[in-house]
Amino acid sequence: MRALSLVCSLNASPKPSSSQLLAEQVMAELKELGVEGEVVRVADFDVRPGVEIDMGGGDEWPGLREKVMQADILLIATPIWLGHPSSICQRVLERLNAEMSETDDDGRPLVFSKVAAVAVVGNEDGAHNVSANVFQGLNDIGFSLAPGAVTYWVGEAQQGSDYQDLDKTPDSVKETTHTLAVNAVHLARQLADHPYPPS
Repeated sequence: MRALSLVCSLNASPKPSSSQLLAEQVMAELKELGVEGEVVRVADFDVRPGVEIDMGGGDEWPGLREKVMQADILLIATPIWLGHPSSICQRVLERLNAEMSETDDDGRPLVFSKVAAVAVVGNEDGAHNVSANVFQGLNDIGFSLAPGAVTYWVGEAQQGSDYQDLDKTPDSVKETTHTLAVNAVHLARQLADHPYPPS
């Protein structure tokens, strides 16, 4: 099995990113379960606005889309900005919207065989709202969500703490990250063996 994390930090590499750190921790858990993975910082690519597979003019989404198509598990990692997913996360969802019209020979959307999960970081509350928004978009597109499909960390309100600056990963984050990985892999294996029936 393969996994892909699309990190939706507003910062391109090599600037440190808490979203990337949490995504890498999820990938480490998945690797322990025999799943190979890749972490991609979306801000490193020219992803044009739009809802088509290829927006032309040097759009680099088609290359990222190919990685999505090769993955059994997709992790969307996003920071919280003003209580919402990042603008890059929203753009990723908009580009994934094109998959609603891409189907297999039995008329099923191509992503019906794929599992999605979410990782959220921020220094204000809002992780549940952000994950709910991303969950709804991913599910509309056709991804399946396992129980406990989100791991997150939020710092104390009105403080400037950042996940990547913590001395160690909190036990609660470790536990939710592990649960996310175990459940996502279980569901992905079930779908590989027992695909959804044609509509």
